Amino acid sequence: MDLEKRSEGQAVERGAPGAEGCLAVAIRVPVRIVVLVLVVPVRMVWDALVVGGRFLRDTVLRPVGRALAWVAWAVFVWPLLMVWRYVVVPVGKALGWLGHVLLVVPLVWLYRRVLTPLGRAIAWVARGIGAGLARILAGIGLGLAWLYTRLLTPLGHGIAWLVRGIGVVLMALGAGVYTAVAWLGRYLIVVPARWLYTWVIAPVGRGIAWVARGIARLVELILTGIGLALYWTLRILFVLPALALWRWILAPVGRVLAVIGREIGDALGHAWRIAGYISLTVGRFLGRLFRWIFVEPVRWAYRAVLTPVGHVIRDAVLKPAAEAARSVGRVSRQALGAARESARQARADFRRMLFGARPEPRLEPRLEPRPEPRLKPRPEPLPVARREPGSGETRTLGSSTTALTKD
Repeated sequence: MDLEKRSEGQAVERGAPGAEGCLAVAIRVPVRIVVLVLVVPVRMVWDALVVGGRFLRDTVLRPVGRALAWVAWAVFVWPLLMVWRYVVVPVGKALGWLGHVLLVVPLVWLYRRVLTPLGRAIAWVARGIGAGLARILAGIGLGLAWLYTRLLTPLGHGIAWLVRGIGVVLMALGAGVYTAVAWLGRYLIVVPARWLYTWVIAPVGRGIAWVARGIARLVELILTGIGLALYWTLRILFVLPALALWRWILAPVGRVLAVIGREIGDALGHAWRIAGYISLTVGRFLGRLFRWIFVEPVRWAYRAVLTPVGHVIRDAVLKPAAEAARSVGRVSRQALGAARESARQARADFRRMLFGARPEPRLEPRLEPRPEPRLKPRPEPLPVARREPGSGETRTLGSSTTALTKD
């Protein structure tokens, strides 16, 4: 049960003079009374459910979960483990051995005995063919080099000298043509275009720009007036009423609702803590009542009735029965040993009657039959300290160690 307390700082802040208004003080007491009446049954039911849930978890759900986990392991995990260990692993090893014998070994033999010699032969043939081709290409290269040196190089030099002469003539003609075309283009196109831009297009452009700036200024003035009119219209029709509504109605109502909500929250906290104390008291009373009605009678019956009866049954029935069972077991073991010895002697006599006595070795002494070990009597068990008190010592409430009477 959660028994929380308000911190000292909050208490000082709540109790400070002038920190709260009269509305909070007037609302606090009735709200706390009503909330306490409503919260106490809920808190008691909640605590009862918590105690019942813990008892159910410890006594039912946890053992059932462990049993289900064990059953799941026995039903699913253990069979799969056995299948893996005794089926999959041996089959995998067998398949691996078969794959090694049927695939790896033949492939290794094929690579070593067939492919390697064949590859070496192919490489030797390829090296011979490459050497022949290299000699042929070397002869062809020497012929091409002689042709290039003795025939193509002089012919190329003559063609280059002729092209350079033609190029010089063409460059001279091109320079004259370019000079004439440049002079004609300057006085026929550039000079008239510059005059047209300076005395016609530039003044017309400046006039058009001045007219455009005037029109833009006029449109700006018109849009500014329309915007001011719309602004004051919207402000008077919507903003000022909304501001008045917020300032004079919504804000005070919100403050009142905030005070009420805060007080209800504080009242719920106080009521929950007080209900926790009440629930703790009721729970202790019920626990003590259960102890008086059920635990104390059971403990008295265990101490005054069951313990003496158990001692009598142990001393009069169980100990003699255990001693008799031990005696019967001892006699049975001795009888079985004697019967085994008799059967062994009978088998030896029958073998001697059919096949005769075996010759004794000269060097080795005759092995005497090994006598049966005698059964030693089992020692009496040492007295062990019992949980029950002796006859001369009685239990008291202070010396009890049982789970039912331990506080």
